[in-house]
Amino acid sequence: MGDSSGSVSIDIQLIPLGGKECLVETSKGPISVFVCGDQEKPGLITYPDVALNYMSCFQGLFFCQEAASLLLQNFCIYHIDAPGHELGAAEIDSDVPLLSMNDLADQVAEVLDYFGRKEVLCLGVTAGAYILTLFAMKYKERVLGLILVSPLCKAPSWTEWLYNKVMLNLLYFYGMCGILKECLLQRYFSKEVRCGTPGVESDIVQACRRLLDERQHSNIMRYLQAVNERRDLTEGLKKLQCKTLIFVGESSPFRSEAIYMSTKMDRRISALVEVEACGSLVTEEHPYAMIIPIEFFLNGFGYYRQPFLGYNLSPTPASSASHCCISPELLSPESIGVKLKPIKTRAKLEV
Repeated sequence: MGDSSGSVSIDIQLIPLGGKECLVETSKGPISVFVCGDQEKPGLITYPDVALNYMSCFQGLFFCQEAASLLLQNFCIYHIDAPGHELGAAEIDSDVPLLSMNDLADQVAEVLDYFGRKEVLCLGVTAGAYILTLFAMKYKERVLGLILVSPLCKAPSWTEWLYNKVMLNLLYFYGMCGILKECLLQRYFSKEVRCGTPGVESDIVQACRRLLDERQHSNIMRYLQAVNERRDLTEGLKKLQCKTLIFVGESSPFRSEAIYMSTKMDRRISALVEVEACGSLVTEEHPYAMIIPIEFFLNGFGYYRQPFLGYNLSPTPASSASHCCISPELLSPESIGVKLKPIKTRAKLEV
């Protein structure tokens, strides 16, 4: 680990899988990184969407027993939170300069330097997916592969720009008010989850509401403002050479952008998986739908599912689907359009 004079490291046990939270000082300011696993293993970094942290964005996926045997047994996970989005974060001083998406991508590189990581796999959600894609473009030699969930890649449309401006104004004048929470929940989840049983809100939506209450509204404004000023990455997508797996919920407001992104990438090394009856936050809403595609994706790097010897996690609906039930042709050109509920493939991937 890096020089202790440059960071503060705090041991915490916030999730059953354990880990350690580090506050890493970078040239762009401090950033919280939750490290989970053996640092002798290959690295995998995550980056969440606006107003979320690693707990509210990735715990659904990493709590799956299949994900534990696939990801936690093969990798050391570095959960990077956007500045001021970690649990218990204080309000960032108003005198601190606003960071752009470019700054946030550079900050990721400094985090890897701190931990002595030359190259990693990346997993990002929506705005976090944009940051990690930009990071992969700027630091090609440091990214082995990308797993992107409901990613952004274009500059915001006028509709999105205006919508984000409305949210920024709500944050400025009213903080984390009820209307803003509804806007964010619509960004994350499908209508089926938000309005499932009349009068009864789903557990993941209730949990997300509670976590949103804990965020400092001025810190969210900083992240959202950077998102609203992002540039178009289309030209850079054509030059990306790392293997890429894209997930998107069919009910996601960013579905068309994810499909657009997949069409601009080299189809020999990229694949798009649409998740039916799901919003943007596939990692929370339908995490079990991600397991088999991720497994085939990681097989291409020589990583395989291993027996999980850790905590007794509850099995997911995907636990009945063994590796041999799905052929490697699942992500081949011939399978385009074939549905495997609740997922369907839309593009190819060489594994």
